[in-house]
Amino acid sequence: MKNLITKPKAFLNKFFGLLFIAFLISCTKEKKEEPIVISSEVLHNSIDKIVEIMIHDIFSPPVASRIFAYPNIAAYEIIAQVNPDYQSLAGQITDLKPVPKLDTVQGVNPQLAALIAHMNISRQLIFSEDKFDVLQDSLFNQWRTLNETEFEASKTYGLKVAEHIKEWMGNDNYSQTRTMPKFTVNTDEAYRWQPTPPAYMDGIEPHWNKIRPFVLDSASQFKPIPPPPFSMEKDSDFYKELIEVYDISNKITENGDESEEVAIAKFWDCNPYVSVTRGHLMFATKKITPGAHWIGITKIACKQTNLNFDDTVFAYTKTSLAIADAFISCWDEKYRSNLIRPETLINQHIDENWKPILQTPPFPEYTSGHSVVSGAAATALTSIFGEDFSFSDDTETPYGLPIRKYTSFNKAADEAAISRMYGGIHYRAAVEVGVGQGRKIGALLNSKIKMAEKIK
Repeated sequence: MKNLITKPKAFLNKFFGLLFIAFLISCTKEKKEEPIVISSEVLHNSIDKIVEIMIHDIFSPPVASRIFAYPNIAAYEIIAQVNPDYQSLAGQITDLKPVPKLDTVQGVNPQLAALIAHMNISRQLIFSEDKFDVLQDSLFNQWRTLNETEFEASKTYGLKVAEHIKEWMGNDNYSQTRTMPKFTVNTDEAYRWQPTPPAYMDGIEPHWNKIRPFVLDSASQFKPIPPPPFSMEKDSDFYKELIEVYDISNKITENGDESEEVAIAKFWDCNPYVSVTRGHLMFATKKITPGAHWIGITKIACKQTNLNFDDTVFAYTKTSLAIADAFISCWDEKYRSNLIRPETLINQHIDENWKPILQTPPFPEYTSGHSVVSGAAATALTSIFGEDFSFSDDTETPYGLPIRKYTSFNKAADEAAISRMYGGIHYRAAVEVGVGQGRKIGALLNSKIKMAEKIK
């Protein structure tokens, strides 16, 4: 009797045990089949992390622009295959060939693949990869847990596209410029640029005009008019611009650092090379680059208009193309005109104790990099979000600076340009010609590259 009772009980225990295991397997399978949804917020966070690492690694403004452009292009090329609103950049920007085709039968999530490609290229272009791995590994684990099949298919395709873009990227002459000679300072002519205090750094990226442009047909396509002829005669246009910098600086600081002009100068400083000397010690305070500031503005506009992932990729891509070509165009002129900075001449001829409000960056004066980049980025952003797009710029709050409000991207660009005069590091011609140079680059991008109509 005991065996008759025990055996059925054991059988039932085994049966229900197997049933429970089958239930767990079924639940696990059901969970893995859940689709992975990629929001624009994940892309924002990834780019924010890259910017944070770029600040830590201290990339120059031109090099930083390259770090933004290629990952965005990789992501965009994937999105353009499945979103009818967008057209591939292959055949539109220099030397880019079509990326490997996306096969939707393989279960690839295009948004996920685009983000993985973006992250993979971004990681390669920074120095401190380990700092990015924390975010990337966390996301990969989340996606793999949610749907391993979809994640692996998307990752495989995303990395395939990334390799295609990296092969193209490898031919942009960047590697070659790493081995080219440093800029040689020549003071035989009084107008030539000289290193400036406190660090007296070498001129950075003197060969950046050899980097392959994206939309420009050459670095010199929008070669600006020359600056006013150098002359220290008091009735010359050049000297008038020099003394204007000195007079403005003295006027806006006569009551300390409380003026609106000083606030504007500091807000748009964006100098990753600020050196601070205390006693016998010299160290750097780290900030974002001008390109990173406009990438930050792009993020603000995307979030303000609640753009989805695809549209956000488009906005970042178009803006980063404008920024990258703006640096190539600007640096082409900087080392052609090789113009001396106001600080050097004012200290030599007017006031040996004068210091600009902002620290003078380590490269020639003409044209103003901020002005060119801001003009180009604002023109691209205006084509996306419209002429009268009001926004609050909180990009500089991590550096203790207050939010500034603008009624349009062009108004922000104009302020960014004039900030360089307020800061004491540029003459008026570099600012006014520079912002016009940038707007020409942005206009070329808008007319030449067919990506999408303005986002409604």
